[in-house]
Amino acid sequence: MASEHVHTFTQANWDQEVLGSDTPVLVDFWAAWCGPCLRMAPIVDAIAEEYAGRLKVGKLNVDEHPDLATRYGIMSIPTLVLFKAGEPVEFIVGLQPRSSLVRRIETVLDGASA
Repeated sequence: MASEHVHTFTQANWDQEVLGSDTPVLVDFWAAWCGPCLRMAPIVDAIAEEYAGRLKVGKLNVDEHPDLATRYGIMSIPTLVLFKAGEPVEFIVGLQPRSSLVRRIETVLDGASA
């Protein structure tokens, strides 16, 4: 079950929820048929809980919104993209251990407060 802190991003809410966010945003580009995406989901959920208030976390289904995946050059999934001030600043491709993901998030968040 997904965390209450995980948003569902769509074409309709993308500009407001991601590009217009006051806090950095982690977007999980995924699809229901993608095994590694499903294995990544609990890690993304845990990060959403841990970073609530500091980082907005959400998922974008690439099958439902292929135009957004194309816009950001998403060629394989899962791909997690960290946005800061409406710009993609970090691309994390493939199934990642939680420790690696947290380290990359911390780097972006530390830069966000500078």
